[in-house]
Amino acid sequence: MGPVLNGLVKLQSVENRLRIEKAKLTRCRRNVIIQENQIRSLQNALEAKKEEVLLSKVQFDRLELEVKSRDESIARLRAALNGAKTNKEYSAVLTQLNTTKADNSKIETQSLELLKTIETDENECKEIQDQIDEQKQHLEQRRTEAEAMAGKYQVEIDKIQAEWDQVAQDIPEKPLEIFRRVTETYDGQAVALIEQQGGTKGAYTCDGCFMGLTAECVNLLMTKDDIIRCPNCTRILVLGDLLGS
Repeated sequence: MGPVLNGLVKLQSVENRLRIEKAKLTRCRRNVIIQENQIRSLQNALEAKKEEVLLSKVQFDRLELEVKSRDESIARLRAALNGAKTNKEYSAVLTQLNTTKADNSKIETQSLELLKTIETDENECKEIQDQIDEQKQHLEQRRTEAEAMAGKYQVEIDKIQAEWDQVAQDIPEKPLEIFRRVTETYDGQAVALIEQQGGTKGAYTCDGCFMGLTAECVNLLMTKDDIIRCPNCTRILVLGDLLGS
């Protein structure tokens, strides 16, 4: 291979290292984002639970007012019962009194159940808040560690990027532009080796997509320092070990 293809092979090697370090930096920062999202999810759950508690308390207050109102009705009915002048009047008041007391008992039962629900929900709020506090402590520790690691990764990235730029200076503009476009298509892997199938002459494949290639591709690369691209995946083809076969 000539200087253009050799340069692209070298650039591919640098590109691979550069992407590895960038991936480390991304993962490092993603861990912090994941932790932040967990805290945000817990905070949303806490707000929702607090809203439930608030609604339950409003309902409890309404039931308490209803019980108070019925207690007053019971007091009036008892007074009316004592003042009843006939058996019919007495019976009617007594029936109404018993009905009101039964309804009041049901409401009091609902109130007690609601109090239990409020207590349970408030305890759950406390547990969620404890989780948030704990997660925040972990977040600060993880953020500190991530920032330290990110600094180291960035130093290495800058170093490799400078090497990438240096290698790229020796490659003509058009092949370099093709390299850039293909790296974006295939997540950094622009160069593919031509492989010989089972050592059989005339049987070649692209190691990027594993599709068959013609002997003409190999012959062109053996005689010219030109960009030859796989007709299937469009990666830039290079000979690799085939030169010695």
